[in-house]
Amino acid sequence: MDHAAPTGNSETILISIRGNSSAGKSTIATALRRRHGRGCAMVGQDHIRRILLRERDKPGGLAPALMAQNVRFCLHHGYHVILEGIMHTARYRSILTELRDAHRGRTLFVYLNVSLPETLRRHETRPLAAEVSPENLRSWYTPRDVLGWPDELVLPETTTLEQAVKRIATTAGLPLTGRDNDLLPAVP
Repeated sequence: MDHAAPTGNSETILISIRGNSSAGKSTIATALRRRHGRGCAMVGQDHIRRILLRERDKPGGLAPALMAQNVRFCLHHGYHVILEGIMHTARYRSILTELRDAHRGRTLFVYLNVSLPETLRRHETRPLAAEVSPENLRSWYTPRDVLGWPDELVLPETTTLEQAVKRIATTAGLPLTGRDNDLLPAVP
């Protein structure tokens, strides 16, 4: 697949949600997708890297390219896409830049700016807490790992789920068809 080839169309929306582990990326992405309804794909770094490939996040890994390929495929077929994951700037800037530059529609990059103490507090509430130690979280944590792009939306840790969903959807132009409090799984 040609990484420079334009993808999507003038109507497609690409939203990338980044941040440290336990920042709330997956929760926000899932809520956004549910609230939009059908026609919105979600590409998760953890799913591709940890489940599909069972690969560590390291230089030369396949996950970034496979994530980008999934995003491009969905955009090409007219889906809006929510890409979510830690995606450290040092390792993912080039792939995120390629996606931004190739997308014909609207693109929004969001960074969840969550402090280490809040990251550790949130992590305690997750099932993954039994497998991943606080020491692991500390070693992976990168403070304010923003891309530094002028249009990057940085949300503080005080942002509620509902505020994040509304702010991201409004900024990206993603229509929300579900109810304001409809954060339960949709019926197929």
